[in-house]
Amino acid sequence: MPRMKKILCLAAVLFALPALAGEAEIRQALKAKFPNMKVEGVQPAPLAGLYEVRIQSQEGPQILYTDAQASYFVVNGSIIEAKSGRNLTEERMQKLTAIEFSALPLDLAVKIQRGDGKRVLAMFSDPYCPYCRRLEKSLLQIDDITVYVFMYPVIRPDKADHSRAVWCAPDRAKAWLDLAAADSPKVPTNSASCANPVDKVLELGRSLRISGTPTLFFANGERGMALPTDRLRAKLDDISRQAVRKN
Repeated sequence: MPRMKKILCLAAVLFALPALAGEAEIRQALKAKFPNMKVEGVQPAPLAGLYEVRIQSQEGPQILYTDAQASYFVVNGSIIEAKSGRNLTEERMQKLTAIEFSALPLDLAVKIQRGDGKRVLAMFSDPYCPYCRRLEKSLLQIDDITVYVFMYPVIRPDKADHSRAVWCAPDRAKAWLDLAAADSPKVPTNSASCANPVDKVLELGRSLRISGTPTLFFANGERGMALPTDRLRAKLDDISRQAVRKN
């Protein structure tokens, strides 16, 4: 997660760069857009058509690559479109790792619905994952949403019984939110010994190659990660509109 945030932050700065040609112009534009970074060098890269840009940041020395027009940047293995700031590598990976949403066994998930539930999302989440807890607070700010929570206790497997207790609770949605979205986790006081899907969800997650939490699946099958609230709401709305047009 921190590595991806770093990529996105750099992309946000790069997206406004104008079309350029030549080492001097690339150096000048980067220096203007990165006032706190030292551009140590710009030179042709070993691969024809690319330039190597060496910069010094607060994290230390970094290397990125760009074409002669500065239309695209290669940052930590991702191709960033300068004009839009889009991470083209991430978008491609999302398509390659997409699934059939209808194939998810939603009966193994805790269903949380607010309003008409038209915005649909499934997520694999560990209540003790800091990023998951942050996402839960963001989701509380989005109305008209249905969230299918696949409890995936991989961060703190020693506390997996807390997720099992959520399933055994009279109100699973409330029990989950009390555990995963409250300022401090509120563990259900009921038994965790009822028949529950936690082990099946762990198997499902491994079959889907889920290695971290939170992992999101949108209604179009696209796999994603936690996003800021406004961007997440906009993405959910866009996918919902696409579904309406298809129907």
